[in-house]
Amino acid sequence: MSTVQSRYDFVYLFDCQDGNPNGDPDSDNSPRVDPETFQGLVSDVCLKRKIRDYIYQTQKDGAGVKKGYDIYVTSGSTLESKQKRAYEHLKEQVTAAGPKTKKEDIDRARDWMCANFFDIRAFGAVMSVTDFNCGQVRGPVQLMFARSNDRVFTTEHTISRQAFTGEKDVKSGTGTFGRKHTVAYGLYRTHGFINPVFAEQTGFSEEDLKLLWKAFCSLFELDRSAARGLMAPRGLYIFKHDSKLGSAPAHQLFESVSVKLKDGVVSPRSFSDYTVTVPEASELPNGITLMNGCAVSATA
Repeated sequence: MSTVQSRYDFVYLFDCQDGNPNGDPDSDNSPRVDPETFQGLVSDVCLKRKIRDYIYQTQKDGAGVKKGYDIYVTSGSTLESKQKRAYEHLKEQVTAAGPKTKKEDIDRARDWMCANFFDIRAFGAVMSVTDFNCGQVRGPVQLMFARSNDRVFTTEHTISRQAFTGEKDVKSGTGTFGRKHTVAYGLYRTHGFINPVFAEQTGFSEEDLKLLWKAFCSLFELDRSAARGLMAPRGLYIFKHDSKLGSAPAHQLFESVSVKLKDGVVSPRSFSDYTVTVPEASELPNGITLMNGCAVSATA
Protein backbone atom coordinates (compact mmCIF):
# COMPACT_ATOMS: atom_id res chain seq x y z
CA MET A 1 0.00 0.00 0.00
CA SER A 2 1.36 3.42 -0.96
CA THR A 3 1.76 6.05 1.72
CA VAL A 4 -0.22 9.28 1.65
CA GLN A 5 1.38 11.62 -0.90
CA SER A 6 -0.67 14.81 -0.51
CA ARG A 7 -1.09 17.23 2.35
CA TYR A 8 -4.56 17.49 3.87
CA ASP A 9 -6.16 20.05 6.18
CA PHE A 10 -9.67 19.47 7.47
CA VAL A 11 -12.49 20.97 9.50
CA TYR A 12 -14.60 18.63 11.63
CA LEU A 13 -17.95 19.62 13.14
CA PHE A 14 -19.86 17.61 15.74
CA ASP A 15 -22.47 18.43 18.35
CA CYS A 16 -23.69 17.30 21.74
CA GLN A 17 -27.21 17.59 23.11
CA ASP A 18 -28.04 17.02 26.80
CA GLY A 19 -24.74 15.33 27.56
CA ASN A 20 -21.14 15.73 28.61
CA PRO A 21 -18.86 15.49 25.56
CA ASN A 22 -15.59 15.57 27.54
CA GLY A 23 -15.46 15.80 31.33
CA ASP A 24 -12.59 17.49 33.17
CA PRO A 25 -11.31 15.24 36.00
CA ASP A 26 -9.94 18.29 37.80
CA SER A 27 -13.44 19.84 37.92
CA ASP A 28 -15.57 16.95 39.19
CA ASN A 29 -15.82 15.68 35.59
CA SER A 30 -17.88 18.69 34.49
CA PRO A 31 -17.74 19.61 30.77
CA ARG A 32 -14.58 21.42 29.76
CA VAL A 33 -15.03 25.13 29.11
CA ASP A 34 -12.89 28.14 28.29
CA PRO A 35 -13.06 30.10 31.58
CA GLU A 36 -12.97 33.43 29.75
CA THR A 37 -15.47 32.91 26.92
CA PHE A 38 -17.40 29.92 28.33
CA GLN A 39 -17.10 28.14 25.01
CA GLY A 40 -17.08 24.38 25.37
CA LEU A 41 -13.87 22.42 24.80
CA VAL A 42 -13.17 18.83 23.81
CA SER A 43 -9.56 17.65 23.96
CA ASP A 44 -7.72 16.12 21.04
CA VAL A 45 -6.99 13.14 23.29
CA CYS A 46 -10.73 12.52 23.73
CA LEU A 47 -11.30 12.45 19.97
CA LYS A 48 -8.30 10.20 19.35
CA ARG A 49 -9.60 7.78 21.99
CA LYS A 50 -12.84 7.44 20.01
CA ILE A 51 -10.91 6.94 16.77
CA ARG A 52 -8.81 4.20 18.39
CA ASP A 53 -11.90 2.44 19.72
CA TYR A 54 -13.63 2.64 16.34
CA ILE A 55 -10.62 1.20 14.49
CA TYR A 56 -10.23 -1.60 17.01
CA GLN A 57 -13.90 -2.62 16.86
CA THR A 58 -14.27 -2.42 13.09
CA GLN A 59 -11.02 -4.20 12.24
CA LYS A 60 -11.66 -7.33 14.28
CA ASP A 61 -12.46 -10.66 12.65
CA GLY A 62 -12.79 -14.20 13.93
CA ALA A 63 -9.06 -14.48 14.60
CA GLY A 64 -8.71 -11.13 16.35
CA VAL A 65 -7.65 -7.74 15.04
CA LYS A 66 -6.53 -7.67 11.42
CA LYS A 67 -2.79 -7.50 10.88
CA GLY A 68 -1.56 -3.93 10.95
CA TYR A 69 -4.60 -2.55 12.78
CA ASP A 70 -3.87 -3.31 16.40
CA ILE A 71 -4.09 -0.38 18.85
CA TYR A 72 -1.15 0.68 21.00
CA VAL A 73 -2.95 2.83 23.59
CA THR A 74 -5.76 0.72 25.05
CA SER A 75 -7.55 0.73 28.38
CA GLY A 76 -6.23 -1.66 31.02
CA SER A 77 -3.01 -2.66 29.27
CA THR A 78 0.57 -1.48 29.56
CA LEU A 79 2.55 0.15 26.78
CA GLU A 80 5.57 -1.89 27.80
CA SER A 81 3.75 -5.13 27.00
CA LYS A 82 3.12 -3.89 23.45
CA GLN A 83 6.75 -2.85 22.97
CA LYS A 84 7.94 -6.19 24.28
CA ARG A 85 6.19 -7.86 21.34
CA ALA A 86 8.43 -5.91 18.97
CA TYR A 87 11.55 -7.24 20.66
CA GLU A 88 10.22 -10.78 20.68
CA HIS A 89 9.82 -10.47 16.91
CA LEU A 90 13.19 -8.74 16.65
CA LYS A 91 14.90 -11.56 18.51
CA GLU A 92 13.75 -14.00 15.86
CA GLN A 93 15.06 -11.72 13.12
CA VAL A 94 18.43 -11.23 14.84
CA THR A 95 18.86 -14.99 15.09
CA ALA A 96 18.34 -15.26 11.35
CA ALA A 97 20.28 -12.18 10.26
CA GLY A 98 23.03 -12.02 12.88
CA PRO A 99 23.59 -9.61 15.78
CA LYS A 100 22.84 -5.92 15.27
CA THR A 101 23.85 -2.78 17.12
CA LYS A 102 21.51 -1.28 19.68
CA LYS A 103 20.52 1.65 17.45
CA GLU A 104 19.67 -0.69 14.62
CA ASP A 105 17.58 -2.78 16.99
CA ILE A 106 15.65 0.31 18.11
CA ASP A 107 15.06 1.38 14.52
CA ARG A 108 13.81 -2.06 13.54
CA ALA A 109 11.59 -2.25 16.63
CA ARG A 110 10.14 1.16 15.77
CA ASP A 111 9.41 0.05 12.21
CA TRP A 112 7.69 -3.09 13.51
CA MET A 113 5.51 -1.03 15.87
CA CYS A 114 4.51 1.31 13.03
CA ALA A 115 3.62 -1.61 10.78
CA ASN A 116 1.45 -3.34 13.39
CA PHE A 117 -0.30 -0.51 15.28
CA PHE A 118 -2.65 1.86 13.47
CA ASP A 119 -2.57 4.59 16.12
CA ILE A 120 1.24 4.74 16.03
CA ARG A 121 1.21 5.11 12.24
CA ALA A 122 -1.43 7.83 12.53
CA PHE A 123 -0.71 9.78 15.74
CA GLY A 124 2.84 8.83 16.59
CA ALA A 125 4.12 7.69 20.00
CA VAL A 126 6.93 8.02 22.51
CA MET A 127 8.20 4.46 22.99
CA SER A 128 11.59 5.11 24.57
CA VAL A 129 10.73 5.09 28.29
CA THR A 130 10.65 1.34 29.02
CA ASP A 131 13.23 -1.45 28.94
CA PHE A 132 11.97 -2.28 25.45
CA ASN A 133 13.05 0.91 23.70
CA CYS A 134 11.28 1.37 20.38
CA GLY A 135 12.25 4.98 19.83
CA GLN A 136 9.88 7.85 19.04
CA VAL A 137 7.53 8.48 16.15
CA ARG A 138 5.94 11.76 15.10
CA GLY A 139 2.59 10.95 13.53
CA PRO A 140 1.22 12.50 10.33
CA VAL A 141 -2.31 12.99 11.76
CA GLN A 142 -2.59 15.91 14.18
CA LEU A 143 -5.75 17.26 15.84
CA MET A 144 -6.48 20.47 17.71
CA PHE A 145 -8.74 20.96 20.72
CA ALA A 146 -12.37 21.24 19.61
CA ARG A 147 -14.16 24.46 20.61
CA SER A 148 -17.88 25.18 20.56
CA ASN A 149 -19.11 27.84 18.18
CA ASP A 150 -20.97 29.61 21.00
CA ARG A 151 -20.81 29.61 24.77
CA VAL A 152 -22.29 26.59 26.49
CA PHE A 153 -24.14 26.47 29.78
CA THR A 154 -23.23 23.55 32.01
CA THR A 155 -25.80 22.20 34.44
CA GLU A 156 -25.18 20.03 37.47
CA HIS A 157 -27.97 17.53 38.14
CA THR A 158 -28.47 15.67 41.39
CA ILE A 159 -29.36 12.03 40.84
CA SER A 160 -30.39 9.33 43.32
CA ARG A 161 -30.76 5.58 43.48
CA GLN A 162 -32.82 3.28 45.65
CA ALA A 163 -30.13 0.65 46.26
CA PHE A 164 -27.42 1.21 48.86
CA THR A 165 -23.74 0.50 48.19
CA GLY A 166 -23.10 -1.50 51.38
CA GLU A 167 -24.59 -2.47 54.74
CA LYS A 168 -23.03 0.52 56.47
CA ASP A 169 -24.83 2.82 54.02
CA VAL A 170 -28.16 1.28 54.99
CA LYS A 171 -27.54 2.12 58.62
CA SER A 172 -26.37 5.67 57.91
CA GLY A 173 -28.93 6.31 55.21
CA THR A 174 -26.27 7.85 52.93
CA GLY A 175 -24.71 6.93 49.65
CA THR A 176 -27.80 7.21 47.46
CA PHE A 177 -27.09 10.56 45.80
CA GLY A 178 -24.77 11.52 42.98
CA ARG A 179 -24.22 14.25 40.40
CA LYS A 180 -24.33 14.43 36.66
CA HIS A 181 -23.10 17.29 34.45
CA THR A 182 -24.49 18.19 31.02
CA VAL A 183 -24.52 20.92 28.42
CA ALA A 184 -27.90 21.65 26.86
CA TYR A 185 -26.36 21.96 23.40
CA GLY A 186 -23.03 22.68 21.81
CA LEU A 187 -21.78 22.64 18.22
CA TYR A 188 -18.05 21.93 18.33
CA ARG A 189 -15.40 22.52 15.71
CA THR A 190 -11.89 21.17 15.47
CA HIS A 191 -9.14 21.41 12.87
CA GLY A 192 -6.83 18.65 11.72
CA PHE A 193 -3.75 18.18 9.59
CA ILE A 194 -2.19 15.28 7.69
CA ASN A 195 1.49 15.59 6.84
CA PRO A 196 2.66 13.31 3.99
CA VAL A 197 6.32 13.67 5.01
CA PHE A 198 5.59 12.04 8.36
CA ALA A 199 3.29 9.55 6.62
CA GLU A 200 6.30 8.23 4.71
CA GLN A 201 8.19 7.78 7.97
CA THR A 202 5.41 5.82 9.71
CA GLY A 203 3.92 4.05 6.68
CA PHE A 204 0.52 5.76 6.99
CA SER A 205 -1.17 4.62 3.79
CA GLU A 206 -4.04 5.65 1.55
CA GLU A 207 -6.04 2.74 3.01
CA ASP A 208 -5.33 4.06 6.50
CA LEU A 209 -6.55 7.47 5.40
CA LYS A 210 -9.84 6.08 4.07
CA LEU A 211 -10.37 4.29 7.35
CA LEU A 212 -9.65 7.51 9.26
CA TRP A 213 -12.35 9.39 7.31
CA LYS A 214 -14.81 6.58 8.06
CA ALA A 215 -13.93 6.82 11.74
CA PHE A 216 -14.65 10.55 11.88
CA CYS A 217 -18.07 10.00 10.31
CA SER A 218 -19.03 7.15 12.66
CA LEU A 219 -17.17 8.03 15.88
CA PHE A 220 -20.15 8.31 18.16
CA GLU A 221 -22.09 5.25 16.99
CA LEU A 222 -19.90 2.97 19.11
CA ASP A 223 -19.68 5.39 22.04
CA ARG A 224 -23.31 5.81 23.04
CA SER A 225 -24.05 6.38 26.72
CA ALA A 226 -26.41 8.38 28.91
CA ALA A 227 -23.47 10.51 30.04
CA ARG A 228 -22.56 11.50 26.46
CA GLY A 229 -26.08 12.54 25.54
CA LEU A 230 -26.82 12.71 21.84
CA MET A 231 -23.60 13.30 19.90
CA ALA A 232 -23.34 13.31 16.12
CA PRO A 233 -20.89 14.30 13.34
CA ARG A 234 -22.19 17.37 11.47
CA GLY A 235 -19.53 17.97 8.85
CA LEU A 236 -16.10 16.87 7.67
CA TYR A 237 -14.62 19.29 5.14
CA ILE A 238 -11.32 18.11 3.69
CA PHE A 239 -8.92 20.37 1.80
CA LYS A 240 -6.62 18.25 -0.35
CA HIS A 241 -3.42 19.86 -1.62
CA ASP A 242 -1.84 18.80 -4.89
CA SER A 243 1.61 18.59 -3.31
CA LYS A 244 3.38 17.43 -0.17
CA LEU A 245 4.30 20.95 0.94
CA GLY A 246 0.84 22.33 0.32
CA SER A 247 -0.69 24.93 -1.97
CA ALA A 248 -2.21 27.35 0.59
CA PRO A 249 -1.86 28.19 4.30
CA ALA A 250 -4.06 26.03 6.52
CA HIS A 251 -5.52 28.96 8.47
CA GLN A 252 -6.83 30.58 5.28
CA LEU A 253 -8.56 27.37 4.27
CA PHE A 254 -10.12 26.98 7.71
CA GLU A 255 -11.39 30.56 7.65
CA SER A 256 -13.27 29.83 4.42
CA VAL A 257 -15.60 27.45 6.31
CA SER A 258 -18.09 29.63 8.15
CA VAL A 259 -20.47 28.52 10.93
CA LYS A 260 -23.02 31.11 12.03
CA LEU A 261 -26.21 31.25 14.06
CA LYS A 262 -29.35 31.90 12.07
CA ASP A 263 -31.02 35.27 12.51
CA GLY A 264 -33.11 35.48 15.65
CA VAL A 265 -31.51 32.52 17.42
CA VAL A 266 -30.14 33.48 20.84
CA SER A 267 -29.73 30.13 22.58
CA PRO A 268 -28.99 27.36 20.04
CA ARG A 269 -30.51 24.00 20.86
CA SER A 270 -29.97 22.04 17.63
CA PHE A 271 -27.82 21.93 14.51
CA SER A 272 -30.72 23.43 12.56
CA ASP A 273 -30.08 26.71 14.42
CA TYR A 274 -26.86 27.15 12.40
CA THR A 275 -25.86 27.88 8.83
CA VAL A 276 -22.64 26.30 7.53
CA THR A 277 -21.06 27.91 4.47
CA VAL A 278 -18.23 26.32 2.49
CA PRO A 279 -16.39 27.82 -0.49
CA GLU A 280 -17.27 26.97 -4.06
CA ALA A 281 -14.66 25.28 -6.23
CA SER A 282 -14.04 28.56 -8.06
CA GLU A 283 -13.23 30.27 -4.76
CA LEU A 284 -10.51 27.84 -3.73
CA PRO A 285 -6.80 28.63 -4.16
CA ASN A 286 -5.00 26.93 -7.02
CA GLY A 287 -3.97 23.38 -6.18
CA ILE A 288 -6.73 22.86 -3.57
CA THR A 289 -9.66 20.44 -3.81
CA LEU A 290 -12.46 20.52 -1.25
CA MET A 291 -14.12 17.20 -0.41
CA ASN A 292 -17.07 16.28 1.79
CA GLY A 293 -15.40 13.74 4.04
CA CYS A 294 -18.50 11.82 5.04
CA ALA A 295 -19.52 11.45 1.40
CA VAL A 296 -16.03 10.19 0.61
CA SER A 297 -16.09 7.66 3.44
CA ALA A 298 -19.50 6.36 2.38
CA THR A 299 -18.17 5.42 -1.07
CA ALA A 300 -14.68 4.31 -0.04
